[in-house]
Amino acid sequence: MKSIWISFRYFGMLLVLCGCREESSKPGVTKNSAAIQGRTGDEAAPAAIPATVNPPPAATKSRIQFELLDSDAVPEMVYSNGQEAGERAIIESLGGGVGITDIDGDGWLDIVLPRGGSLSDHSLTGFGTGLLRNHRGRFTNASEQSGLMVPSRFNHGVAETDMDHDGFRDLLITGYGGVQLFRNLGDGTFADVTKQSGLEDPFWSSSAAWGDFNGDQCPDIYIAHYVNWSFENNPACFAADQKTRDVCPPRQFEGLDDAIFLSDGAGGFLNRTQQFGLPKGGKGLAVLAADIDQDNDIDIYVSNDTVPNFLLLNDAGHGFEDVSQASGTSVSDRGIPDGSMSIDLGDYNGDGLGDLWVSNYERETFAMYRNQTGSFFRHVSDVTGISAVAGKFVGWGAAFCDVDLDGDEDVLTANGHVQYFPGHAPYLQRMLLFENQSGTHFIDVARNSPDLTVPRNGRGLSVGDLDRDGRPDMVVSQLNLPVVSFRNTSRSEGSFLNIEVIGTRSARHAVGAAVFASTALRKHWRPIKGGGSYASSFAPESHFGIPAGQQPTVDVRWPDGTQQHLGIVEPGQRYRVIESATPEQVRIVVLPE
Repeated sequence: MKSIWISFRYFGMLLVLCGCREESSKPGVTKNSAAIQGRTGDEAAPAAIPATVNPPPAATKSRIQFELLDSDAVPEMVYSNGQEAGERAIIESLGGGVGITDIDGDGWLDIVLPRGGSLSDHSLTGFGTGLLRNHRGRFTNASEQSGLMVPSRFNHGVAETDMDHDGFRDLLITGYGGVQLFRNLGDGTFADVTKQSGLEDPFWSSSAAWGDFNGDQCPDIYIAHYVNWSFENNPACFAADQKTRDVCPPRQFEGLDDAIFLSDGAGGFLNRTQQFGLPKGGKGLAVLAADIDQDNDIDIYVSNDTVPNFLLLNDAGHGFEDVSQASGTSVSDRGIPDGSMSIDLGDYNGDGLGDLWVSNYERETFAMYRNQTGSFFRHVSDVTGISAVAGKFVGWGAAFCDVDLDGDEDVLTANGHVQYFPGHAPYLQRMLLFENQSGTHFIDVARNSPDLTVPRNGRGLSVGDLDRDGRPDMVVSQLNLPVVSFRNTSRSEGSFLNIEVIGTRSARHAVGAAVFASTALRKHWRPIKGGGSYASSFAPESHFGIPAGQQPTVDVRWPDGTQQHLGIVEPGQRYRVIESATPEQVRIVVLPE
């Protein structure tokens, strides 16, 4: 078992279970429902918010900028939440994620989008999963021919890996009543292999993350489940007037246990939830797999909605040790569980340890957990400036990313309310873009990009270099409106470095590995991770900003701890590093433009 430093301040935190989503003492009525402002319960959610509500911040000098790509570059694709049925069910609040990955191996990142479904006639109908194929920075809708639009569940999330080690990215789609597993056939199409894989998971799943949890070189899957909602368990909750129906808060429902499925090495999966000792309950909305404590196995972090988050440290492939409370990552700085929606792992202060970012509900601060020792964290949202901004928003998809190529990681978040008639924050909300100030604190610079301050109901968020100009771009899903794609137009004096790692002794998608890029100024590193941002997947590559005039030296630490030194590389290039039989065998390929 792993030893961890237990601080006395965290003893007993789980005894404090009063979350920040307030509920009325009157059954079915929530205090944080909206003032109705003349709308009736039969009317659609607002299409816009008053300009005086949740205004953009004052302009801050920054080189960071994003511009919205129009429909000529990215075809419209909508996530449908079933709102038109008038059920006001909690399933309407979740929305869908975004997957960015190269599905056809042509070197250009494509976009995968779950499309939700319908709630009509007291039944759930899925609308399938969409695919936007990238043709040198411009996209076409390839959904119908992809095989991803087969009859489906009402879906939410996408998790990608190369489960059969054939060089093509396979997809797991989460949703209500089960998951779907799609095998990539290598020609831009997919086959639904859910039934033959043995992935029988009948519960409401929100997000999932791939990783080789038992060290047998085959990717396994962790599935985060949400709550026990059904049409038969759909209580009536109301807005502030106690008459207008609105979505119930998650506290109205019991949480569901998460699940872990281990690969059998032959295309099948076995449920090993009990053997791996997963904690009971939880209301999971995002899950991240990575070597969080850097001891050469893959750990799990789960953001739970209104109950404590999970930090599960891998015990050398034999199971997980639940260190959630003792680690300092399960609750807020006040010792209270947050309504947590999204997570990511990065090293914001450059000390070589992985820090955790969690986006939370309104009137809670978004959480930056600074890693102190590898398995003990400190909540530092106040001292880093996050608390001054984030409590006004309902945060969803989020990502660490060096947007301006200055060497440190910034943070992006998509926001939007879960209730149709909220009382403390608007239904539609702008995005947040926290620029990292050399690892000391963050400043929200979204105002420099007018397209980011447009009010939206954002959910999933993913990043990747869609146009191959070296700057990471961003895709955000919305409820009942087309997905939005943002091109990074930030000015930078530096360059970039993209590293893709390919496992051979490890799983081909080498979750748990880490890539290091060292210059005369500092040593940067990026973890290879699965999952993270709500219901979304990131591009399977490590991206670095390299300051002007610097030549980086690259090293890779593989999931088993083996170090591979690659020497000096030229910035402004894309490289593929292939795991070697011995550390001395250097296998690095420059990818063509």
